Amino acid sequence: MSRRLLLGIDEGTTAVKAAVYDTDLRPLAQARRALASSHPGPDRVEQDPELILAAVVDAVAEVLSVTDEDDVLIGGLAHQGESVLAWETESGRALTPVIVWQDKRQQEMLGGVDPGVVERSGLPLDPYFSAGRLAWLLEHDAGVRRAAEAGSLRLGTVDSFLTSRLGDRFATDLSTASRTQLLALGGRDWDEHLLQAFSIPRGVLAAVGPSFGSLGELRAEAWPVAVALSAQLVDQQAALAGSGATAPGELKATYGTGVFVLGRTEGQRTAAGLLPTVAWAAPDADGGIGEIAYALEGGVFAAGSLLDWMARDLGLAADAPALAAAAASVSDSDGVLVLPALAGLGAPWWRPSARGVIAGLHPAASSAHVARAALEAIASRVADIVEAVALAAPVQSVRVDGGLTNSETLLQIQADALGLPLIAGRADTTALGAAMLAGVGAGVFASVEDAAQRLPRGRTVEPRSTAGERSRERTRWRAFLEASARI
Repeated sequence: MSRRLLLGIDEGTTAVKAAVYDTDLRPLAQARRALASSHPGPDRVEQDPELILAAVVDAVAEVLSVTDEDDVLIGGLAHQGESVLAWETESGRALTPVIVWQDKRQQEMLGGVDPGVVERSGLPLDPYFSAGRLAWLLEHDAGVRRAAEAGSLRLGTVDSFLTSRLGDRFATDLSTASRTQLLALGGRDWDEHLLQAFSIPRGVLAAVGPSFGSLGELRAEAWPVAVALSAQLVDQQAALAGSGATAPGELKATYGTGVFVLGRTEGQRTAAGLLPTVAWAAPDADGGIGEIAYALEGGVFAAGSLLDWMARDLGLAADAPALAAAAASVSDSDGVLVLPALAGLGAPWWRPSARGVIAGLHPAASSAHVARAALEAIASRVADIVEAVALAAPVQSVRVDGGLTNSETLLQIQADALGLPLIAGRADTTALGAAMLAGVGAGVFASVEDAAQRLPRGRTVEPRSTAGERSRERTRWRAFLEASARI
């Protein structure tokens, strides 16, 4: 007897993950393939697009081993958002590496961009967004310019590259477009004024469509069957759905390479220091963009990457989990402070030139104290964002997920920094959210909210700090932040 199975693909910055779920969202198989990044120069972060493609094919092939010939596979693809690359139209051959969202090579170029794009897009002029990277490739890469002149260039985010190579469909979704700075507030397609501001020709970009619905197929020789693609969106938006935070007032925070806080809003909203974004877009009757769900977002650009760097390059521990374990061995940071600005400082401050800082060192400070200070720094930065959200709209709950939430120490520090209970769900909700939305797109679930009702609530981590303790710690953190990052 045939089954309908849901496949979630999470093409993240540090790994590709794939998982198969039944229609009750119970996992049947999971696979992970690590992705490496290179740093070929100051402020440059790149990945090999062919290795990303191979990782996706391989991870999906592994999880499909649990399927039968007559199973119907419905897939959702989540991807790393603002990262971009260029490739050739006919062959699909990559012309450039993937320029990762942490890359800042275009920062100087942004000084020459019309500042009016900020009001039109609702996004600050920051190297985090895709438009500056795309403009940089067009201006500085000879191979990209030749392909543009020959009419054989495609520019886009990683999802559109993967769907081109695996399904011959050059398209992205509205949530992704909202992360590029090429979509106007409330827009449904690339904005001509913003394209002109960044000197990007419309013809080299993917079509913009809904986040779920009938989106074609994905195929690979290593897969026994084709996968009906029914969802395609940014990884953090997929995690928002997978966390179950689908109603306004519910926030989710995903702790991975960075920490990204998202919360649904009633309609399009803007707030100081936060990013107005599309959560997901439903299809209309003709397969175009229908009803749009909106959100506010803020990102901490270094979290897991901070722990990896401290372990690997500073030699403070064997790896990031060992560093987190060391942090748990001490009750406080003994005066040590860390600013986690290895990739600049994101929301709500937006200081791309900020650098990481370790301060308050003294002879009694140990590597465990530095590790603890790193966890406290991550939690403090998340608190910066949640406080900014609370100024714009009520915050009713915070749901947390991601690999770093395996650290009980970090969860307790975070609950104390926020003074709010945390709802800790499954550690990896991005692939789950992609699968959920694929189910919505294929009619397995009536709506995103209907799918979320099938998720277990998760356990609650209550704050232990008093209001006075929390106020003192937040005052101390803010003073350190202002002194270190020139806020």
